[in-house]
Amino acid sequence: MLLKAEHIHKVFNGEPLLTDVSLQIEDTDRIGLIGANGCGKSTLLKLLLGQLLPDHMQEGDGQIVRAAKTSVGYLAQSAALDSESTVWAEMRSVFSALLETQARLHDLEAEMQAGSMDNAAEYDRLSAWFTANDGYLIDVRIKTVLHGMGFGDETFDRIVSSFSGGEKTRLAIARLLLEAPNLLILDEPTNHLDFDTIAWLEEYLQGYKGALLIVSHDRYFLDKLCTSICEIERGRLTRFRGNYSAYTILKEAAVERQQKEYDMQQKEIAKLEDYVARNMARASTSKSAKSRQKQLDKMERIEKPVTQQKRAGLSFTYEVEPPLDVLEVRNADISVGSGASRKTLLSDVEFAVRRGEKLGIIGVNGIGKSTLLKEILGTLPHEGVMRWNKNIRIGYFDQESTNLDPENTVIDELHDRFPAMLDGEIRSILGQVRITGEDVFKRISALSGGERARVCFALLMLEHANVLLLDEPTNHLDLPMKEVLEEALDAYTGTMLFVSHDRYFLKRLATQLLELTPDGAVLHPYGFEQYLEEKAKARAAAAAEAQAQQIAKAREQKSQASSHRSKAQRSADAARRNRMKELEAEIEALEAAIAEMEAKLTEPEIAQDYQKLQEVCNQIGDARARTEECFEELMELDEG
Repeated sequence: MLLKAEHIHKVFNGEPLLTDVSLQIEDTDRIGLIGANGCGKSTLLKLLLGQLLPDHMQEGDGQIVRAAKTSVGYLAQSAALDSESTVWAEMRSVFSALLETQARLHDLEAEMQAGSMDNAAEYDRLSAWFTANDGYLIDVRIKTVLHGMGFGDETFDRIVSSFSGGEKTRLAIARLLLEAPNLLILDEPTNHLDFDTIAWLEEYLQGYKGALLIVSHDRYFLDKLCTSICEIERGRLTRFRGNYSAYTILKEAAVERQQKEYDMQQKEIAKLEDYVARNMARASTSKSAKSRQKQLDKMERIEKPVTQQKRAGLSFTYEVEPPLDVLEVRNADISVGSGASRKTLLSDVEFAVRRGEKLGIIGVNGIGKSTLLKEILGTLPHEGVMRWNKNIRIGYFDQESTNLDPENTVIDELHDRFPAMLDGEIRSILGQVRITGEDVFKRISALSGGERARVCFALLMLEHANVLLLDEPTNHLDLPMKEVLEEALDAYTGTMLFVSHDRYFLKRLATQLLELTPDGAVLHPYGFEQYLEEKAKARAAAAAEAQAQQIAKAREQKSQASSHRSKAQRSADAARRNRMKELEAEIEALEAAIAEMEAKLTEPEIAQDYQKLQEVCNQIGDARARTEECFEELMELDEG
């Protein structure tokens, strides 16, 4: 057990946020923590980390116990390194204890080479610890993680503070992975990562030796890594065994079971209450009625299950059927800026979209995906042809919601767009996106990212567009709302072009993909799962080709070397190989002798006799020195 929380309560502004939450994390757990926005996920993390204290409702509750061996690493949503060190120095600082030990070992080696064996025992102890903790692999580990997180060798000497916010977050993840705590807590770790980096991180974490606690809206990520899902709902935490896909099945079954139990109990309650109401006043049946009242009072009430948000229902419809050919793009560019500062990101972009297709636009951050959507929409200038057919009505979702007036209230925003609609009609539409009551009078500027997104979805429903352009529509949504949106868009029979990093969303909706790469735009006429399969095949083929080329090159070099070698050279090579075998045998014998002599140091006869002890230590020193000489000669012969 690494960490255990029992009967945790937390109240904010007089309202319970977390109620009687218990969670135990074992050494190898892989836990996904999910729940609607504002349900208390981040609060629970802060409680587990000791950044907040639980509220005590009764004696003995609110206990959070951490095992003595537990080391915790935490990545917050907004975490980012901001250091004046170079990337390389920042990553090496994780291994400060190992680096200090390495420096001490060098000092001790210098002493022993000078003839002093006074600190031989310290050298042996530190050397064993340094080796056991992979001290010789520090640079290899750093390069592996930095490369995996998308940082090439050319970035290692850059100052951390010179990177962008997203890059700093990736560096923070890299540093945390190198620290390798036995409990790693990650809050939305995939927010600033592209597909390749997420795939690398998933693979790295699959082999991670410690426990993981992950808060994420990335369902693909949760499926890949988690062995249990903890859901916070109505302030309570429920744990489900399995990954996210298993959770959805188990959750549905649990809700169905709870609904049946709730309905049965409600019938029983109604029956008892009816009996009490009819018989309490009668002298002959009063005692019986009081007994049933006590039964009611003692009954542990079953809560009504939470209604699934997907039933709230978004619905995107249109009235005008477009022609078969919807959009044509030829010889187009993707450019940013204007005038002298205009920069072309991609050129010669070509693709076509037909009626009913759902085109997912993918690519690394900064490649121009959102820019392409705006060029297609006509709000940004471009070169080449981007031609819409007739009878096209476009609905556009902007990930930053810049099309909303921040000074408007929610209801006024809709009134301004659709002045003929009555308040009741507007409230009905807003109710479908879960904006109800007094919330309709909130200013747009006061809304959260998820709330602004829902206002945009309400507007999209009213526009009845037969083509939807969507820029990262799931960015600010919690998991239930993502499922609502996916169901609505899956049922939508119109045409879609959408930018997304959400792999689950892409898997469900995309009928084909437009991948933007530094080398140009590539149209893949299939869905996301086949895209991943094709990418994996291409990587495997490239690796096999590279290996084949290396083997062929090595054979050619060997053949050339063999044809040019003289008899004398072959004789010298044979002598070199024989000498290497002799040295290897001598090193093996010396190491065995050293082990035997070190064992003698613990024998009472030697340990209690200073002169004998000194003799054995000197012999060990001589053997170590000779071993070092053999190693040096062996390395010279190997290189020659």
